[in-house]
Amino acid sequence: MLTMKGKYGLKAMLHLAAADPARLSLSEEIAAANSISKKFLDTILGDLRNAGFVHARKGRNGGYALSRPAAEIRVGHVLRVLDGPLAPISCASRTAYRRCDDCADVERCSVRLVMLEVRDAMSAILDGKTLEELKAMPALVDIDAASLAASA
Repeated sequence: MLTMKGKYGLKAMLHLAAADPARLSLSEEIAAANSISKKFLDTILGDLRNAGFVHARKGRNGGYALSRPAAEIRVGHVLRVLDGPLAPISCASRTAYRRCDDCADVERCSVRLVMLEVRDAMSAILDGKTLEELKAMPALVDIDAASLAASA
């Protein structure tokens, strides 16, 4: 499941992907534009910086920018940094495999086998998409109750 950390991290990365590459973005502006707590965002940006996805500069002209072009950053890689393995259960993970305590035969476990398929499908989609492709996708508009009532 995608955590809030993963979701907000992707939003921050998309914000940086859409920003002018010659200008650094302040964490305050990223947080405000995406309705993210600045304190939480600072933690996320630190993780993304440590993983090499963004670079940061402190001081008066400081801020954040992508460390490489958005077309070279895979969504799955970002999510693994922020949320860990994509597998829904540990016995289906490639990078953090751990056998379940209650499993008699990992090769014939139906739950594990279907979770391997889920992991592979998620990985194929998320590793097949770049930030550049996500940036180009049409944004879905949130519809609130007031908007629905007004159109009725």
